[in-house]
Amino acid sequence: MAGNKLNKNNRPAATITNQEKTLKGSDFIVSKTDTKGVIIYCNQIFTSLAGYSASDIIGSNHNLIRHPDMPRLAYKIAWDRIKAKKEFFGFVKNLCADGGYYWVFAYITADLDNNGNIIGYTSVRRKPPQSAIHTITPIYQKLLDAERRGGIDASQKLLDDMLNKQGVSYDEFIITLQKDIKV
Repeated sequence: MAGNKLNKNNRPAATITNQEKTLKGSDFIVSKTDTKGVIIYCNQIFTSLAGYSASDIIGSNHNLIRHPDMPRLAYKIAWDRIKAKKEFFGFVKNLCADGGYYWVFAYITADLDNNGNIIGYTSVRRKPPQSAIHTITPIYQKLLDAERRGGIDASQKLLDDMLNKQGVSYDEFIITLQKDIKV
């Protein structure tokens, strides 16, 4: 693995830095996982940006790239939706093997067998608009602060209150940011 070692939580041992990497506008990161989030496929753009070889990523849980700046609520929303066979859209800050990070606009959907049973998940990520990152970063910080004080329920309440105040659903809010529309 490019000289990096994983710690006991299957996380990179590298020190977290403020070194941002960015996707090109034409890049798409693609990965597939089993039903528990273990990566079974990833494309070369994913390995290059994350700083791992495919052999290091395949067989690892997708949380390998979870950045500590991300609220747990974001992943709860994603898992709740995809387990219910609904699409998930969201903005995610990912952690690179060298401690850097990159932002993506993520789309995740369940993969179904012929009987409609979930057999895995596919995620396609692309470069988000910078305006969306500027908007979502302080929101994520507030959600993290709420989680530290009162757990994920406090984070959910804060998000629900914010969305209700704006009169939008989660999906409307996320798609508006992705389309670079001022909210």
